[in-house]
Amino acid sequence: MKSRHLRVHRSEENLERTGQLAWAIAEVAADPVEVSAEVTDMIINRVIDNAAVAAASLTRAPVVSARAQALAHPVTTGGDGSTVFGSDAGRRVSPEWAAWANGVAVRELDYHDTFLAADYSHPGDNIPPIVAVAQHVGATGRDLVRGIATGYEIQIDLVKAISLHKHKIDHVAHLGPSAAAGIGTLLGLDVETIFQAVGQALHTTTATRQSRKGQISTWKAHAPAFAGKMAVEAVDRAMRGQTSPEPIYEGEDGVIAWLLDGPDANYDVPLPEQGEPKLAILDSYTKEHSAEYQAQAWIDLARKLHSEHPELLEPSAIDRIVIHTSHHTHYVIGSGANDPQKYDPSASRETLDHSIPYIFTVALQDGRWHHVDSYSPARANREDTVALWNRVTTQEDEEWTRRYHSLDPAEKAFGGRVEIVLTDGTTIVDEIAVADAHPLGARPFAREDYIEKFRSLAADVLEPEEIERFLELVQRLPELTAEELGGLTIQAAPGVLASVPSPKGLF
Repeated sequence: MKSRHLRVHRSEENLERTGQLAWAIAEVAADPVEVSAEVTDMIINRVIDNAAVAAASLTRAPVVSARAQALAHPVTTGGDGSTVFGSDAGRRVSPEWAAWANGVAVRELDYHDTFLAADYSHPGDNIPPIVAVAQHVGATGRDLVRGIATGYEIQIDLVKAISLHKHKIDHVAHLGPSAAAGIGTLLGLDVETIFQAVGQALHTTTATRQSRKGQISTWKAHAPAFAGKMAVEAVDRAMRGQTSPEPIYEGEDGVIAWLLDGPDANYDVPLPEQGEPKLAILDSYTKEHSAEYQAQAWIDLARKLHSEHPELLEPSAIDRIVIHTSHHTHYVIGSGANDPQKYDPSASRETLDHSIPYIFTVALQDGRWHHVDSYSPARANREDTVALWNRVTTQEDEEWTRRYHSLDPAEKAFGGRVEIVLTDGTTIVDEIAVADAHPLGARPFAREDYIEKFRSLAADVLEPEEIERFLELVQRLPELTAEELGGLTIQAAPGVLASVPSPKGLF
């Protein structure tokens, strides 16, 4: 890997394109380097993972709305169009709208892959826009694999180096450029065109983190889908010769100077050198549970405590619970956020998903976590749950913060230590570093786990034959012809989509 130094340049310095980060990203995207077998296998896993969580969300309101919008935009004249999760594979829509609908379906349950470093990310969000364009232009499975490898590489490299959340900028600002770069690789575009697309995609996808603060709304699922849609449109404009603001990162009125660390900022972004394989996807990890990633390890620890300490299940047994964890966990999903909604039984699912006090309480009491049942209003309003929930707080621990930011994979951690003080004065202490499903966890996710996740989440909404068809097809991903790639979608069983009303809008 080569470190790309990044700073703000005054206009009179006239920074050449070849010295800009967007150009370096475009060079990585245009590099014809082959994708390794290990990366290809993981891409297949993540395509399965995305389809699994999309299947489970097909009848949820944000997904129904986004799908209705997409289906109102039929195939454009430039290609064959793209498929929409849930709908008949023969019904195609314009690719940017397929990216939109499928992106919402993938993101709605907060249940797919993650990478955490200087910033947050769900790099699987790259897959919907890249697949949509691949289907539209008649690309092959090999082309798609190369595009996805680039999308993961660029987003993860940006996340390793540049913190957006510190300045309350939503993490999808790293997704717009990565998806545009991935589409550029897929299409075999030249460096100049990808450069323009990356700049436009970044320029149109910067937004504040209020979407993940306070009463979290349904927009949380739409935000990455919007970035993917913008990336598709940015590539289209760049292919037509349209240019982007530059230097988009380094300019004195650019993203770094005014949205991030300011005119004196310095970053070092790691990017593959020419001819170096794109391996970043191997640094990411998926979710066993439908909850914010920083809650994954805590769910596993709560389940363990549920089994090992039956005395904790007595409603009046616990005086208080203190979770000692990293800065990010404390301030984003813990009591350090100072969001009263994180303790509100009437809060939205999206808000409860970002409340470690709620999640730990329910997982401890139930000994499990379910993507629907654990968030139901009845479950959130249970009297003994509310009582314990309000006795759970978080505290930042410097050591767990240090481990969170460690560059050593063997040391990097997303957990912490819990202290449970009982009403009789007894204290139970336990800790966990990473989730069980993490590559270094107790039960790392492998192909069979991704397949089981898909079977489980798809069982109620897809026909058995459709489940098997998709699994057979996706595991041949790098060999798929353009015609076969059109089948890289899931079709709901008869009556599933009709069981929920489709909202009316402008389109």
